[in-house]
Amino acid sequence: MSSDWLIGIDLGGTKTEVILMSQQVGGFRLDYSEHFRKRVPTPQGDYHATLQTIHSLVLEAESQAGASGLPVGIGIPGSVSAITGRIKNGNSTWLNGQPMQDDLRALLQRPVTLSNDANCLALSEATDGAGKGYGVVFAAILGTGCGSGISVNGRVLSGPNGVAGEWGHNPLPWTAQHELKLRPCFCGRNGCNETFLSGTGLSMTHKLTTYKALPAKEIAENARQGDRAAAESLNQYMEHLARGFGAVINLLDPDIIVLGGGMSNVEQIYQELPRRLPEHVFGGECGTPIVRAAHGDSSGVRGAAWLSKA
Repeated sequence: MSSDWLIGIDLGGTKTEVILMSQQVGGFRLDYSEHFRKRVPTPQGDYHATLQTIHSLVLEAESQAGASGLPVGIGIPGSVSAITGRIKNGNSTWLNGQPMQDDLRALLQRPVTLSNDANCLALSEATDGAGKGYGVVFAAILGTGCGSGISVNGRVLSGPNGVAGEWGHNPLPWTAQHELKLRPCFCGRNGCNETFLSGTGLSMTHKLTTYKALPAKEIAENARQGDRAAAESLNQYMEHLARGFGAVINLLDPDIIVLGGGMSNVEQIYQELPRRLPEHVFGGECGTPIVRAAHGDSSGVRGAAWLSKA
């Protein structure tokens, strides 16, 4: 049995996580094992400190492996421009415009692959998670923000512009213009899916109808306990989610949709969406499975580790 080491980094807005995994081949079987994991705060607003944090975590993972020069995959909240080689579309804005992939390759002196964090979720779940065995996996992060990644036959689909799966920054379908204008997005437009379908979007829905600012988790819990206003806000969220995923199915028709992020823990989603989706899917039929990510909030960093093998 032979073994290959994999290092993944999940660079988030508030935390940075490293994982050391091994891919062991024995006969016709692949075994994936986790050997080391660590999370540290992300140095917000400081690009060079961010690079140094990644450098330190990689060296620490290598010390656990007893090896050096291992390839590194990194999931980032943005993407690498195919034209400039610099980071774009990052909600961790201090990364935007930086030649991060080149800088890390120079700093670490090894191959480094960067991809969007939602792409890493898709790759992880397609490799050995809820999407294993499916050809086209659409993976959506429903957290503080909202994004998605696409895996086709176990490989990330990025596109020539590096924006395949940027579902979060399209307007919510079948929504009146005046409703879209009520929801400004950090990207500079109004009414993006992110402003409706993220946890922040649920909070906004609740605030617009009740004038009360509550976190999404509290709204969902209040709805579960019978609070009528919270239940109506969650009902509106389910309708918004059905519109958003209906458009995905009409365009891509994936074999499975896998959900990550905090909102993926809301059980009503898995009961409500199968009932609501046919109304928004062309032809009035929909059998697309909607499932929770098998690896939870660990999935992104696992997918980052697979980048060097994808």
